[in-house]
Amino acid sequence: MATKNSAGVAQTGGNPFLHAVAAISTLAGWCSAAMIVAAVAITCQMIFIRFVLNGSTIWQTEAVIYLAIASTLIGLAYVQRLRGHVNVDLVPLLLPARGRYILCVITLTLSIVMVGVLLFHGYEYWHLTFERNWKSDTVWGVRLWIPYLALPVGFALLMLQLIADLVAVVLKIDKPFGLEDL
Repeated sequence: MATKNSAGVAQTGGNPFLHAVAAISTLAGWCSAAMIVAAVAITCQMIFIRFVLNGSTIWQTEAVIYLAIASTLIGLAYVQRLRGHVNVDLVPLLLPARGRYILCVITLTLSIVMVGVLLFHGYEYWHLTFERNWKSDTVWGVRLWIPYLALPVGFALLMLQLIADLVAVVLKIDKPFGLEDL
């Protein structure tokens, strides 16, 4: 039987690459949190303008939507580092140590490939908006390449963290799925 790793955070050991990726993912998490705080502050300002001052708002709703989406994408790597994404431990718990290791390597490799596909298409879509200078169809008219930049950046950060997780498992710095053997 196996138990959950008490740390709950991807281990870096003394590896400089893993430590650097952990720092980048943590910074991304802080940026994501700052975007959420900014979105909440903008929402409060919008409520004040609309219902207290009886004024109209122009940019606030759109900014809050873009900030919420960007915070989700930028925060993916940090959540991966904390092992916060939804997972099902039933199969890894039932497998012996070697089977758990093989399943972990396969899972991380497939995840890296899938995120790579998302990164490619996210970059392609961002580049199209940048190249054609698309703007939103609102009064604010924000250049769409700015909020869409969160697509390639968020997926690149997630891919980097997944690669670091795979390296940590292969180098035996971290346990597969963060599960310790009894």
